[in-house]
Amino acid sequence: MIKNDLFLRALKGESVDRPPVWMMRQAGRYLPEFMELRKKYDFFTRCQTPELASEITVQPIRRYGMDAAILFSDILVIPQAMDIEVQMKPNFGPYLPNPIRTKEDLEKVVVPNIQDTLGYVMDAITMTKEKLNDEIPLIGFAGSPWTILCYCVEGQGSKSFDKARGFCFTQPELAHQLLQKITDTTIAYLKAKVKAGVNSVQVFDSWGGMLSPTDYQEFSWPYIQQIVDALKDETPVIVFGKGCWFALKEMATSGASAVGVDWTCSAKNARYLSGGNITLQGNFDPARLLSPPEKIKTMVHQMIREFGKDKYVVNLGHGILPNIPLENTKAFIDAVKEYKE
Repeated sequence: MIKNDLFLRALKGESVDRPPVWMMRQAGRYLPEFMELRKKYDFFTRCQTPELASEITVQPIRRYGMDAAILFSDILVIPQAMDIEVQMKPNFGPYLPNPIRTKEDLEKVVVPNIQDTLGYVMDAITMTKEKLNDEIPLIGFAGSPWTILCYCVEGQGSKSFDKARGFCFTQPELAHQLLQKITDTTIAYLKAKVKAGVNSVQVFDSWGGMLSPTDYQEFSWPYIQQIVDALKDETPVIVFGKGCWFALKEMATSGASAVGVDWTCSAKNARYLSGGNITLQGNFDPARLLSPPEKIKTMVHQMIREFGKDKYVVNLGHGILPNIPLENTKAFIDAVKEYKE
C-alpha cells in the first residue's frame, strides 16, 4: 500500500483535503545534484543505467517531497528500441541521422521485444520502487505516437515539424503504418512498466498542437485512444497534449483517468471543454516559476481555487525550465501543501 496516495485518490476523483502536486520534468535539469551527474555521464547513459535513472528520479522527492515521482527516462527510447538511431547532441538536442521518409525506411523499423530492448527501464523501475519504499506513487510515461513520428521523420527537434507534417499529408498510408508500429511498441512498453511496478502512466502529446483539429483526429488522437484502451483497465492513464485544448472533450471521454492542460487554457475553459467530470492536471506556466516566491504562492492558491481542490492534480503546463531557482520550485510545492479552503 502506498502511504501517501493523494495522487491516486485524485485520479479516482475522490474528495481530498488538498490536491496532490508533482511537476513535469521534475527529475532533472534544474537540480544541482542532477547537473553533477550530467557532467559525468552522457544523456542516454543516464537513461540506460538503472542505478542512475532511479537516483535521478528520487532526487526531487528528497529535496521537495512531491506527491508523486516520475521515472527519469526519455520519450525517444521508443524509436531507439525500434532500430531507429537516436543521438542526443549537446546544445542541439535529439538528432536522428536516418529519418524515416520512404517505404524502404519504414520497412527497417521493427516492433521490438520490450524486455530485450527496454529491459533497463524495467530495472530502473524496480530500483526506484525500492528507494521510494511505497511512500508515494511512481509514474511511468511515453510520448504519443504522433509526437514520436515528428522526431522520426524530421530527424531532429523543430518549431513547426514541417517535414513530419508533410510526410503525413503526402504519404498518409506510410504515416499510418509508422504510427501503428509506434503505437504497438508503446502499448507493449507501458504494459511492461505497469508489470514492473509503476502506479500510473502518462502519455505526452508534446507536438499535438502542431496539427489542426481535423488532422489531429486523423494522425494523433486515434493512436492515443488505442493506448488508453489497452492500459485503462490495468492502471490510471493521464493524457497530456500541449496546445490541444480542442481535443479536451475526446480526451475526457476516452477512458483516461485524468487530462493534462497547458497554461494557454484557463481552468474555467478546461472544465467546460472537458465536460466537468474528469480529473484535470496542470497548468501553471513554467516561466512563471521565475516570479518571486511570494507571488508564486499567491498564483498557485488562485489556480487551485479556479480548478477546485477535487478532481485536480497541481502541475505545470509543460516541463520545468532549466533556469528556475530552487527556492521558487520549493515555493510552488509548498503552496500546494499549505493550501486550505
